[in-house]
Amino acid sequence: MRATLTARKPSMTPAGRVREAVNVFASRSPSRFAILVFTLLILVFTLLFSLPIATTSRTSTPLADALFTAVSVICVTGLSTVDMATHWSVFGHTLVYVGVQVGAVGVLTMASILGLVISRRLGLRAKLMAASDSNPQRIHAGPVAEGQAVRLGEVGKLLITVALSMVVIEGIVALLLFPRMLIAGMSFGTALWESLYYSAMAFTNTGFAPNVEGLTPFIDDYWFLSALMLGVFLGSIGFPVILAVANNLRVKRRRWSIHVKMTLLVSVILLAAGTVLYIVLEYNNPKTFGGMDAGQTIFQSLFLSTMTRSGGFATIPIDDLHGSSLLVTDMLMFIGGGSASTAGGIKVTTLAVLFLAAFAEARGVESMDAFRRRIPIDVLRLSVAVALWGATIVAVSTIVLLQITKAPLDHVLFDVISGFATCGLTTGFTENLPDAGVYVMAATMFCGRVGTVTLAAALAQSQRKQLFHNPEERPLVG
Repeated sequence: MRATLTARKPSMTPAGRVREAVNVFASRSPSRFAILVFTLLILVFTLLFSLPIATTSRTSTPLADALFTAVSVICVTGLSTVDMATHWSVFGHTLVYVGVQVGAVGVLTMASILGLVISRRLGLRAKLMAASDSNPQRIHAGPVAEGQAVRLGEVGKLLITVALSMVVIEGIVALLLFPRMLIAGMSFGTALWESLYYSAMAFTNTGFAPNVEGLTPFIDDYWFLSALMLGVFLGSIGFPVILAVANNLRVKRRRWSIHVKMTLLVSVILLAAGTVLYIVLEYNNPKTFGGMDAGQTIFQSLFLSTMTRSGGFATIPIDDLHGSSLLVTDMLMFIGGGSASTAGGIKVTTLAVLFLAAFAEARGVESMDAFRRRIPIDVLRLSVAVALWGATIVAVSTIVLLQITKAPLDHVLFDVISGFATCGLTTGFTENLPDAGVYVMAATMFCGRVGTVTLAAALAQSQRKQLFHNPEERPLVG
């Protein structure tokens, strides 16, 4: 009987064996599989950026610069060690454009799509991986938590939303930018290419510019800058929020999940708070907003506050900001945008949960409540872990780069946080890094984009039940 069954089992083709091996590895650890996919993408783009055809001079780009550019593109960061406008050829800029689109999809979602291509169908395992990308509780509550932002049955909608939102939003932003570029005197072909390029860099929260002048020709163009802000904001709130808003445009807001409400509310609060702080701190700085009238100061402060969500565009030299403004920018970048978005940082919902916990402790109540919903304690534990690991990564990178470069602390800290939060704003520190510093910054960007939670899940053992509890004792805190 056993021989008969063996004889009936069809032999697998080489492609079938590869698919089976990928499925087995992905089932054991979706997070590790996703990180592997992300790493392979970076290596492929590093090789492509190293090719002579990728540069205008038709010479090979040094390994450190090629690797850094690949990480910055795939991680949708926006920092660079070369002049992005002049160093890369048409082929190189095409790589940048394609790379940020791939990186914007997200680590686990990208791995799910690759699994779909390999397996030729989106099975349960791939759905679990895509669902976990929108679920920040994937360590403590398993791949599909009860209170996740996107339910398992909606994963197909989420993947469709990712693709459609990128095409539709980038298309709308490009349509808004295109006539302004024609008015500025660009040819039809140049205006079309740069409008598509800028729209992609806005929605993916990358911040690269295809032209040598950058935003300088449009520094007073409120239409152009507003279109960029629209793309950055929509990219930073997250695909689950876009999905929820699209599904509930005609439904009362009370039907939105707590994740959607918290993301939108905290994002708007931080946007307004950043605008007010920049107005107060920079209104008398002659190098930034000191020479502007009230309307210009308000608008430019709003633009800068929007870019700290992870946008990366700047209309003023960042190193001209006061030290107090640099510190405010550090905090806003570290927070970042929404979960499962093109933005980086520890995420706005993490900040919200930490503040809710502090507020509940001040009131002397055990439960954390928001929008008439109770937030479980494991979400608080995860939020603390994300914030702590994020701060640790920033601290270690800052110390190492300070030792390597001996540069001022405020500039080093600013660029490190910008790299970790995949923001792209810079004081000019990154472009002058030695090769050792380039590799450290590249590792910082990778950890920031992959995410502290995903990285921890990839390195940790599978969760086990604890069959005993030690005696309880309370240490002194505070």
